[in-house]
Amino acid sequence: MPNIYASRQFVMFLCTGGFAAAVNFGSRIFFSQYVSFSTAIVLAYLMGMVTAFALARVFVFTDSKNSVVRSAFYFTLINIAAIAQTWIVSMLLAYYILPFFNISKYIHEISHLIGVLVPVFTSFIGHKSLSFRE
Repeated sequence: MPNIYASRQFVMFLCTGGFAAAVNFGSRIFFSQYVSFSTAIVLAYLMGMVTAFALARVFVFTDSKNSVVRSAFYFTLINIAAIAQTWIVSMLLAYYILPFFNISKYIHEISHLIGVLVPVFTSFIGHKSLSFRE
């Protein structure tokens, strides 16, 4: 069985996901001016998720047999699990782990960036298997 993480499809997933992550990260900085860090992470994740869905459907999982509605349903379920991973990692880093190591500069940015990176591999498998089943 070929390594799916060495495939062109995974590389495209990383590229489109990277762009969506940039939307997520940038919008979190914007939202943080108006709401709490915790709320900003959730709002930003939603912005990134909409971006990721559109790009994944068009550029990554081009042979998907699922309807847009079915794809969106599974995409949302998988991203609920991913947002939980992102939020938990971000909160633990920002409020416990980084302060424990006396890191105080860019604490929210570092925490959120790592939080966004955590679910990349599990999300790819979920989307390939369910959201955009081929």
